[in-house]
Amino acid sequence: MSKRELTDRYIGQALGRSWSFIHPLILMGIYVFVFAFIFKQKMGGTRDFPLDYTAYVLTGLTCWLNIQESLTRGATSVTSKSELVKQVVFPTEVLPIKAAVASVFSMSVTLLILLSYTTIQFGFHIAPIILGPLIVLLQTLFLTGVALLLSSLSVFIRDMKDLVQVFCFAGVYLIPAFYLPNWIPGLFKPLLYVNPFSHLVWCFHDAFFYRRIEHPISWLVVIVIALSMFVIGYRVFIRLSSTFGSFL
Repeated sequence: MSKRELTDRYIGQALGRSWSFIHPLILMGIYVFVFAFIFKQKMGGTRDFPLDYTAYVLTGLTCWLNIQESLTRGATSVTSKSELVKQVVFPTEVLPIKAAVASVFSMSVTLLILLSYTTIQFGFHIAPIILGPLIVLLQTLFLTGVALLLSSLSVFIRDMKDLVQVFCFAGVYLIPAFYLPNWIPGLFKPLLYVNPFSHLVWCFHDAFFYRRIEHPISWLVVIVIALSMFVIGYRVFIRLSSTFGSFL
């Protein structure tokens, strides 16, 4: 079902499933062009900022694009499949889970672009191979829990998908994707640290930008919130799923 989630969206189009690779390729290519050739931030080459600004931005965006896709597709995964939900024998929890899993395949394309850029510019490093799969697994677990929670609430709160879209539009500016934490005025810094998505981005930075564990507390936070959110999301979904048929 996760495979169909990727391929069915391009049925009838001339390039078909190739769009699952072309779309993130073009998107990341635009970001590389903008931040590498237009902004040209003179940063990098130090222990505190080992790679360049382009690699920093691409790493944060790779994390956020996966979050954005998981939230938007997860929120409507149940309401868009009402015909399946009304079948008593169908395990409805599969719907938000397959949406979260499908987003991992999309993220693999952006990760490949990111690794290609950093390897060409700064050489191969073993850290992304070791830390990368771990943070991808933790983020997928966390987003699966969020998708389970949002999909169950969307059955009763039909505005949920619009709220998620607004959050996804504004959320990229609430995480350290385009800026460093020390660029933020002190008054607003606490908002950055209480945002769980910021810690996900910092773990991605550790794996693919710093190439070492620079934010150990963020790793602990991510482990806790990933496990907690999955359990909470699953329990809420199972408790509410028996009433889905009456509201769809």
